[in-house]
Amino acid sequence: MDIISLLISVLSILFISGPSQIEAQQPYDGNVTTVCDGTGNSNSAFGYTCNGLYSSCQSFLTFRSQSPYNSVSSISQLLRADPSGLAQLNSVAENATFDTNQVVLVPVNCSCSGKYYQSNTSFVAQNANNYFMIANNTFESLTTCQALQDQNSNMTINSGTIIVPIRCACPTKNQTQSGVNYLLSYVVASGQSVSIISTMFGVDTEMTLVANGLSDQDYIYPSTTLLVPLQTPPSSSEVVAPPPPPPAVYLSSSHTATWVYVLTGLFGGGLVLGAGIFGFCFFSRKNKSKTDTITTSKRFESVEKGNKNNLEEKTREVLESIPGISQSLKMYTYEELQSATKHFSPSCWIKGSVYRGTINGDFAAIKRMDGDVSNEIEILNKISHFNLIGLSGVCFNAGHWYLIYEYAVNGPLSDWIYSSNNYQKCLNWTRRVQIALDVAMGLNYIHNYTSPPYVHKNLTSSNVLLDSDCRAKIANFRLARTAEMLDDQFSSTSHIVGTRGYMAPEYLENGFVSMKLDVYAFGVLLLEILTGKEVTVLYDRVNLHLSELLIPVVGDENAKEKLSDFMDPSLEGNYPVELAVFAAKLVDSCIRKDPSDRLGMDEIAQSLSRILNASLNLEFPDSISGY
Repeated sequence: MDIISLLISVLSILFISGPSQIEAQQPYDGNVTTVCDGTGNSNSAFGYTCNGLYSSCQSFLTFRSQSPYNSVSSISQLLRADPSGLAQLNSVAENATFDTNQVVLVPVNCSCSGKYYQSNTSFVAQNANNYFMIANNTFESLTTCQALQDQNSNMTINSGTIIVPIRCACPTKNQTQSGVNYLLSYVVASGQSVSIISTMFGVDTEMTLVANGLSDQDYIYPSTTLLVPLQTPPSSSEVVAPPPPPPAVYLSSSHTATWVYVLTGLFGGGLVLGAGIFGFCFFSRKNKSKTDTITTSKRFESVEKGNKNNLEEKTREVLESIPGISQSLKMYTYEELQSATKHFSPSCWIKGSVYRGTINGDFAAIKRMDGDVSNEIEILNKISHFNLIGLSGVCFNAGHWYLIYEYAVNGPLSDWIYSSNNYQKCLNWTRRVQIALDVAMGLNYIHNYTSPPYVHKNLTSSNVLLDSDCRAKIANFRLARTAEMLDDQFSSTSHIVGTRGYMAPEYLENGFVSMKLDVYAFGVLLLEILTGKEVTVLYDRVNLHLSELLIPVVGDENAKEKLSDFMDPSLEGNYPVELAVFAAKLVDSCIRKDPSDRLGMDEIAQSLSRILNASLNLEFPDSISGY
């Protein structure tokens, strides 16, 4: 073969084989699809490239049911899908309503529009909307900020109806020859991997990797779309609601001091770097922490006195139940606790009745408690989650209970977020969002993934503890109770007890108890995290309700300009303005007076996950000393 023939042969391979291989997949660009400021754009952020065998095809989406888009009709209208086809695909009637967070399969017609595949729908933009919220909240990442901006470049967002290009794709020639007939645009949930998603649909993981231009070492991010190649249409039996989202773990970068967060797998736990970095924090601050102001209705004082008379009986009951409890909780002797705390030496004192102990070489928090502690022991013995403080043992001595907890070296969140303390250098924007997400996931777990579900009833910044990496854990379950109601129905109590500023109006006024109590308290907590001010200080600035504080940044056309007066000044403006406004709107959705108008913790956790994911693409300088 002469040189000319060889060149012709090589060129034939490149022109015939090359494109089919190059275009046999769609590039997965991770979090770039959540960047709305015009930086970091890539082709796939605008949509999947028209590289398929056909210019149009039947395609499928996943959508997680959320009010008001929680029925066959509302989801079909939002995504411009055929209602009868959607109902049939999900094995429900056309008038059916889906459970919150249920994964719904949606059939759509996918077509080339210029360079990209898309399934167009429309949406009436409101004054409160922006492209980030529309793409990542309303449409749950089935479209992107970049695609919306590109599609509607000739109009302003608040001028009326906008076109929404939904992400979809058609199989390539290579995929078709391999038996692939459909591509499903699957919205990744927290903790899911390519292999987990592939297994859900009975698909070979390697085929999914190839379809998205991924290797088995690549990480996929929550709230992004992954193309799943299918031989047959998906079925409702293949789609199940994901488990409670696991906490995110972050790794420190080399010289930028920017923290990068990675959400890991099902209860995946995390790789914790730099243990002990903040070891100085808790004890150097212990004298500055404030005790919660517990409010108890005076008209119920007699009930409290009556309960004290039953203390001895309750103590005996709990002691009798210890053989069952001891299978997972260690029973300590008082002498062992004395040894662990140097006889409860002042050098081991943290605050109140809490001491640091050393047990088997590890730190533990040892808390002396009086009265009935059976409720907290029973609850913490049943539940386990990274974002809930762990109970490892108990002791009873001379009429006092001693509970041995997981040790959180950085102490209560309240010591870190108020403008009066000296430790705010730890809490930059991404840390604050991470802490809020940690708390939301802990509450979501006890609300939706335990049997029975629980209401914490006393969520405060003092009852959120931070570990050595400033990861949040909810503590103090003494007031917690089972949620003996369905959906938004209430049970009632005549025993009003809690912490000032965090108690929801319906509970203070009528004793109504539901999971929405925790949602309200979480909204107050998030407000503290954003503003850096204690709730009692915040109440001094309003006439009636905390929602008044949000009016300038939620209900004003110049919200972004007024944001600096709302946000914690210690952040020095180092936060993404659009995401900060979104977080403020999330607070507003949590503290509404009517509990039925408040979001559920699953929705809140998803929204915070999106805020965190988007924040990861934006660089804001960390505080001094690498914090």
